[in-house]
Amino acid sequence: MKDGIFLIEMGKKIKAHRKALKLTYPKLSELTKISVAALWFIENGRRDVHILNLKKLADCFEVDVKDFL
Repeated sequence: MKDGIFLIEMGKKIKAHRKALKLTYPKLSELTKISVAALWFIENGRRDVHILNLKKLADCFEVDVKDFL
């Protein structure tokens, strides 16, 4: 799988978790300490995700990091 496709698919999974929990970008930003802009870029597959930020998201959603892969 190409890198760009991988990032887009991962972003879709992260977005689905956020929406399922009815979290807004500002609320998720507050919980994870990841900026709203960075969250948007991550969800839209336009930015690589630092592994620690991926862990913050997984912890917030109460899932395993591998659920995003």
